[in-house]
Amino acid sequence: MGWVAEELSGIDLGDQRLNARSMKLLRRLSEKPSASIPAACGGWAETVAAYRFLSQEALDWQAILQPHMACTQTRMQSHSVVLCLQDTTELDFNGRSADGLGPLSYEAQRGMYLHPTLAVTPERLPLGIIDAWMWAREAKNEQGERPGISESVRWIEGYERVAERAQELPDTRLVYVADREGDILALMQRAHTLNHAADWLIRAKHNRKLPDDTSKCWDKVAETELLGELQFYLPPRPGRKGRQIVQQIRALRVSLGTEKTGMFEVTALQATEVDPPTGEKPVEWRLLTNREAPTLADAATLIDWYRCRWEIEMFFNILKNGCKVEALQLAAMPRIELALSLFMIVAWRIGFLMRLGRCCPDMDCEIVFDREEWQAAWLVARKPLPTTPPKLNEAIRVIASFGGFLGRKGDGEPGVKSLWQGLQRVMDFAMGIRAAKEVQSYV
Repeated sequence: MGWVAEELSGIDLGDQRLNARSMKLLRRLSEKPSASIPAACGGWAETVAAYRFLSQEALDWQAILQPHMACTQTRMQSHSVVLCLQDTTELDFNGRSADGLGPLSYEAQRGMYLHPTLAVTPERLPLGIIDAWMWAREAKNEQGERPGISESVRWIEGYERVAERAQELPDTRLVYVADREGDILALMQRAHTLNHAADWLIRAKHNRKLPDDTSKCWDKVAETELLGELQFYLPPRPGRKGRQIVQQIRALRVSLGTEKTGMFEVTALQATEVDPPTGEKPVEWRLLTNREAPTLADAATLIDWYRCRWEIEMFFNILKNGCKVEALQLAAMPRIELALSLFMIVAWRIGFLMRLGRCCPDMDCEIVFDREEWQAAWLVARKPLPTTPPKLNEAIRVIASFGGFLGRKGDGEPGVKSLWQGLQRVMDFAMGIRAAKEVQSYV
């Protein structure tokens, strides 16, 4: 099983057969992440066993994810700073008859929500999932109100769980990072109450009044002196070309809260693009954090950390478009949750390989790939087999070539799409090699 056995080491689903089935199913899904469950499984009997596993009413999706989260925490221990990225995504199952689903952004849509916390290094290497929520909304009542727990609670509880991890990792600084949806005063107050056990960095949604009641936070920041300018390359995104960015940086320590709930200090950091291209909206980030930023270098570190937030968007992209989880044909939401717990590990693994190939290009590729896997890639690519395992970056580039990566001078490094497509083909190649060896052993 290789990495699968390590990632699910110690799994306890109450039955050794279920433990073994979870590992086998995770392996199958990782070999063919874009395939349906029947296509990923090795035949009818294995497909029936997979669906039987996902229909176990006594199984808890958190029990499947728990050993992966434990492995993630172990990986976190070797880093001085780890960013804990939290966000919510919709999973659209519109048109499906699965029980337990609820409305999405539009009341007529059917689906569910996923709210994970992804741990990454400041170098953008994803270490794994450390927390997650899954839920379906209830329909609005006659008054247009939605019953059930407020969804803002999940952001606050998300910070609390990161703070708990921080207590268990005294030599690692944990930084909770969230986008505008996490701009919740109660979250910041809770962090203050916990003595900021984990640092936090949140993109602001609101322009709050300051305690003097004569000015608002971001109006006040705009009046402060510049700390300086930062330059960086902003990669292309759908609907936006990549470009060099120059931002002016301002920061101010301000007080938030109320007399009733208590006051606390935060740093309000504003980064505004200078002279954007004609027709382009300037890139501006307004960030709130418990950390102080008296110098440009301090502010630059915080902005770099915030820019790492894109990694959770990439995780969602792999989950939806690489693993195609919205195409799951399962009869009830609990079954979807069990499948998602496995697919989240698969999505992390793909992102991990892509980033690891960039962060540690000279690493021995057999640390992450079985020998049969990389050798299969070399044989099908008609490359001479090296006498020693190739470097990781070289292996990643060869595997990604089967997913459409051309490797031209200006192409840069492989992205996640070419990698997940290439991985599927290479796993098929490796399976063929194993089958050929088995045939030869009988001859």
